[in-house]
Amino acid sequence: MQIDKRAWLERFKKMFAGFDRPLALIVFLLLCVGIVTLYSASLDVPGRVEDQLRNIILTFALMWVLANIPPTTLMRFAVPLYTFGVALLIAVALFGLTRKGAKRWINVGVVIQPSEILKIATPLMLAWYYQRREGNIRWWDYIVGMLILAVPVGLIAKQPDLGTAVLVFASGFFVIYFAGLSFKLIVPVLIAGVIAVGAIATFQDKICQPEVQWPLMHDYQKHRICTLLDPTSDP
Repeated sequence: MQIDKRAWLERFKKMFAGFDRPLALIVFLLLCVGIVTLYSASLDVPGRVEDQLRNIILTFALMWVLANIPPTTLMRFAVPLYTFGVALLIAVALFGLTRKGAKRWINVGVVIQPSEILKIATPLMLAWYYQRREGNIRWWDYIVGMLILAVPVGLIAKQPDLGTAVLVFASGFFVIYFAGLSFKLIVPVLIAGVIAVGAIATFQDKICQPEVQWPLMHDYQKHRICTLLDPTSDP
């Protein structure tokens, strides 16, 4: 039986038509770096790399499924998924499970981390909102968008889980920016961020001392930043 290579190639292209190829390549390269780093750091922990590879395969399968779902179908889940995710975050704050000083999990028959849901639900909710306002966006729509974003980010940061909070904020903020937020409003924030990072790097010897308290940040968060600036401080 002769295989029609052209037809097979067209079928293959259709299977991955929903993928953003440059983005998929960037993600793949980052995963390669992560696997190499994990292998180096877990030589004495057998099975760690294999588990990570399994998770990557499952994640790419999920990405493929989502990439082939029409955006109009995804939009139907925006409000319920966001509402469900925020409700779970509130439940975590009230009676979640505390592990290693952080309250990030809840038992609903199985133990889950609701903040993971908001990584998808938040940008999807914002895309749904601005899609409905398309062609009629006013300045206050950006305030509404920031409020939609602030609710899950605030609840996640309070757990505390600063890393996930930053990821959720970034994914949602880019939706607001692409909806038409003026870059002129972003520049002052970027400048302030650069100044803050520069100040921390310049005065790290003083502000990274154990007795110095950082406002609005936990000790482990301060320790992570100081270790990034000076890796030799935590060999």
